[in-house]
Amino acid sequence: MSKFFDDYLNIGKILAEKREYKRQMARVEALPEDYRYVFKKIQSHMWMFAAGSGYDMMKIHYGLIELFEEGAAEGKRVLEITGGDVAAFCDELLKSAQTYTENWREKLNRDILSKVGGRSGSQ
Repeated sequence: MSKFFDDYLNIGKILAEKREYKRQMARVEALPEDYRYVFKKIQSHMWMFAAGSGYDMMKIHYGLIELFEEGAAEGKRVLEITGGDVAAFCDELLKSAQTYTENWREKLNRDILSKVGGRSGSQ
């Protein structure tokens, strides 16, 4: 089965992922309030950049839940985990995900190279 069909039309996989997502979100609800708030803000921010099926983004979120659980268990404040620049923290997390910005960058380069890539000098 092609990756497209496996990601978008495999009902069994989709249902399993949905069940897993609900389990993970229950873990978020068990976090202290400040951790929940920051997780949900990060999640909302990161989904704006998700490309494809989003399965890689979900894995990042699940890892973030684990990181937040550990921090909360150690009595750390949430910003001790993320740092004060939460957007930069998100950028680091997004490095391992397929994002639309990555697609846009590739399209920009591809379009320009296909149109003017073989030319030399200015015109």
